[in-house]
Amino acid sequence: MVNKIYASAKEALAGVVADNQMLAVGGFGLCGIPEALIDALKDSNVQNLTVVSNNAGVDGFGLGKLLETRQIKKMIASYVGENKEFERQYLAGELELEFTPQGTLAEKLRAGGAGIPAFFTKTGVGTQVAEGKELREFDGETYVMERSLVPDVALVKADVADTSGNLRFRLTARNFNPAAAMAGKVCIVEVERIVELGELAPDDIHLPGIYVHRIVLNAHPEKRIEKRTVSAAAPVDVEAAKVEAQAVIAQAAVIDDAPVPQVPANKKEGA
Repeated sequence: MVNKIYASAKEALAGVVADNQMLAVGGFGLCGIPEALIDALKDSNVQNLTVVSNNAGVDGFGLGKLLETRQIKKMIASYVGENKEFERQYLAGELELEFTPQGTLAEKLRAGGAGIPAFFTKTGVGTQVAEGKELREFDGETYVMERSLVPDVALVKADVADTSGNLRFRLTARNFNPAAAMAGKVCIVEVERIVELGELAPDDIHLPGIYVHRIVLNAHPEKRIEKRTVSAAAPVDVEAAKVEAQAVIAQAAVIDDAPVPQVPANKKEGA
């Protein structure tokens, strides 16, 4: 069996990534992004990348690091998100951006991985999304043709891999990762655990190892939260709390003072 496991993210990228490539990167916001592989890609100093991803991380984290180093020349994404540098570069004309509806982006990757070169969708018809693209009518409705995506390399994140590359994702970290993995000509996956072949039950495998070429272990990713939102503590009305407490005490006193029903001595209880 071919050894797919590499000692580091740097080694996993070696001989695969190069200038002017198209890369698909899994994740949704900061959920399920291949943190170690992105850092290694930054350190590799490859340039003029076209990156396909739902968004581009945040300033200073995830794909935001590659924007800061100007390694990305074009983004194919559905959301700018919380990344101010992404926004600034686009508005300044320093970054090409192909805005794609989110569902269409997911289908572009899925179709690419399934060997389907193009598909028709109603999403975007009558908007800038459809400009310059083929339109066709089916059953009285207008559809726009979208080309599928087959990136040179896919960088994805999974929870567990076995030594053959079978993958299991965790909860919402599944997001774009399976589709990106299927679409890439070469797929490199970052995982938190590696187990032996056969330890994953067949029904627990989300993506078969035939799609995976290289595996690297990152047991303790940072998993930064993109935008932490917590509920404010409700103000406490001290006087109302006192009144409520007194009412509970009074009710308890009434119950304690209630007469206890007596059972006649010559009659058994429940008779």
